[in-house]
Amino acid sequence: MILERARRIFEIESEAVLQLRERLDEDFVRAVNLILACRGKVIVTGIGKSGLVSQKIASTFACSGTPAFFLHPAEGLHGDIGMIARDDVVIAVSNSGETEELLRILPIIKRFGLKLIAMTGKRDSELARNGDAVLDIGVKQEACPLGLVPTASTAATMAMGDALAITVLERRGFCADDFALLHPGGSLGKKLLLRVSDLMHRHDRVPMVHADDSMKLVLIEMTSKRLGVTGVCNNERELIGVVTDGDLRRALEKGSDILTTTAREVMTASPKTISQDALAAEALQRMELHSITSLFVSEGVSPCAVDGIIHLHDILRAGVV
Repeated sequence: MILERARRIFEIESEAVLQLRERLDEDFVRAVNLILACRGKVIVTGIGKSGLVSQKIASTFACSGTPAFFLHPAEGLHGDIGMIARDDVVIAVSNSGETEELLRILPIIKRFGLKLIAMTGKRDSELARNGDAVLDIGVKQEACPLGLVPTASTAATMAMGDALAITVLERRGFCADDFALLHPGGSLGKKLLLRVSDLMHRHDRVPMVHADDSMKLVLIEMTSKRLGVTGVCNNERELIGVVTDGDLRRALEKGSDILTTTAREVMTASPKTISQDALAAEALQRMELHSITSLFVSEGVSPCAVDGIIHLHDILRAGVV
């Protein structure tokens, strides 16, 4: 019985959202064009459950390239209306279209000469009559058995807001890089913004030995720099190889006197490198592909000058995962 009821709620809310698709008309196109032509901000306003949904709609616009914020209509009547400017567009949300606090700020919106997008379930309501574009979010029934708790209607409102925001996003040509700029603290932002140059070790923090150095010096360099690897250079200070923990183990397995062996004899030639302009996410992918934990940073291929080194731990600490 419990599961059956839950499934019925999903059906009611899904049907409410799907019915919106059949009601889309020129008003939706008009609403999109009003937002695209807006030189200011998109103000989304509503009260109660519509207010909570309005906050989400404003947030969706803001994170997808359209400056937007939520205005509580009651607070607007007590001074917050000052957040509105003459180049803004207002989206007013009310299922009934007769919400008193919302209707009381309409004259102020009109006095500013702002375009009004009315999002309501009643096309003959006061809100709809004042709208420059009217988006019908009406539903046949709420999922609540009493027909009182906003459920299907809030789901439909949320979906209409998403349709509006994402359509505007596409028309603006908003892309993943734009999204990353607005989300620098998130995982996606870090993947699309952080570059190797932001995380790499430079100068004296780069482990490096000469090809003719003894393995004793190699061990000292690897231990002091604590990256589990050291680069091997030629007389021109160009990178020609690397010595890793794995190279050391393999040399020991051969039974040779490792401390008298040179770096040239143990190193892996033609090491993998990456440009400092590459994304940190690309460095991570390359490490995973070659089953290694570090990349020397260079603009060329071995033998080449070294700009730095980036380690797997640097990328993980930065949250590029």
